[in-house]
Amino acid sequence: MALRFPYGRGEILADFSEEDVVGVLDARLPEVDAPAEALVRRALAEPLGAPRLSELARGKRNVVVIVSDHTRPVPSRAILPPMLEEIRRGNPGAEVTLLVATGCHRASTEGELREKLGAIYDREKVVVHDCDDEANLVDLGTLPSGGAFLVNRLAAEADLLVAEGFIEPHFFAGFSGGRKSVLPGICGRKTVLANHCAAFIDDPRARTGVLAGNPIHRDMLWAARRANLAFIVNVILGEGKRAAFAYAGDVEAAHAAGCAMLAAHCRVPRCASDIAVVTNGGYPLDQNLYQAVKGMTAAEAAVRPGGVILMLAGCADGVGGENFYRQIAGEADLGRVLARFRARRPEETEPDQWQSQILIRVLQKARVLLCSELPDDVVRAMHMEPVASLSAGLARAKALLRAERPKIALIPDGVSVFAEEE
Repeated sequence: MALRFPYGRGEILADFSEEDVVGVLDARLPEVDAPAEALVRRALAEPLGAPRLSELARGKRNVVVIVSDHTRPVPSRAILPPMLEEIRRGNPGAEVTLLVATGCHRASTEGELREKLGAIYDREKVVVHDCDDEANLVDLGTLPSGGAFLVNRLAAEADLLVAEGFIEPHFFAGFSGGRKSVLPGICGRKTVLANHCAAFIDDPRARTGVLAGNPIHRDMLWAARRANLAFIVNVILGEGKRAAFAYAGDVEAAHAAGCAMLAAHCRVPRCASDIAVVTNGGYPLDQNLYQAVKGMTAAEAAVRPGGVILMLAGCADGVGGENFYRQIAGEADLGRVLARFRARRPEETEPDQWQSQILIRVLQKARVLLCSELPDDVVRAMHMEPVASLSAGLARAKALLRAERPKIALIPDGVSVFAEEE
């Protein structure tokens, strides 16, 4: 059995004995039947739960389009041109601003934005959101959870607010896309921290593929409505991170349709392997360790307690979060770290603690071996063990388990699948 595992901008090819493999957990999306831009145009022509974007743009001079940042593999070059055409068909004089939704990530560089947007970067006005720029945040009330809703002023004062993005399984919001363009995308840090509090991360409904009853999703949807997000265009990525499906229209209706389609193809059976081999889908999603936690949660659902997770993630951009590293690195008792997180009120949530909280949950279930470009001492400080290759990782896992023929689960893209609910 030969499988390809995305790793950085390349891939790792490996052979396995079918007798050792308990399951290959992979999304089974239908073949792409049209170029990405054609899919987007088709979706724009038949929006779900909303008028056409050109109709919404009539009489709206100040239009803000929320776009994803450099950490997301959204094919913005294919999505934005048809969106901008629709907006200007409705109002040729519209003043359009592309607002880059960084959430609490670092600002995208000019080079990263040029790579993402191509010629669009020079044709349109582009503004990068800064969650700490209080002068450019507006208070729009209180989230259902009780947190303050602080949102980018450009979005709050727009005559028309729309967004592009993509839908994939998300490890605590259920699915990405839709309402996430607003929260966390263009919110103040205080708002993001309250939404990502320890109690919500601990909630059993704050899991991959779950929207019903998910407190994080509830806050996010409320925020999108309160900010008057009027229209979205979201795609689902297939082979080679090419757009396979596109959904346009109302933030809830279009997103729900995309999530339902995705769930039908990405839900995989649970298994109890001794070793789970997983990736974060390659670049850009595996560019740092912070993001790689997402893929680890897919392996978490596929490995038995006391088993081994072998994570393949390039991490060319490093750890990806100073707080994330500081919260875990060198801490002898991870249970004590969790207790500290849980003792905080939502408004006292520390940046990155949600990622640390989830990583600790994974580490408490299984040993994690990491194949990456990170220095060995950094990997060890994060309570994982560095390995030089997939084959070296498998050999080490077998040694740790003292098993000659352990059962192995293979997850070529951990961010694209989620296990069936128990």
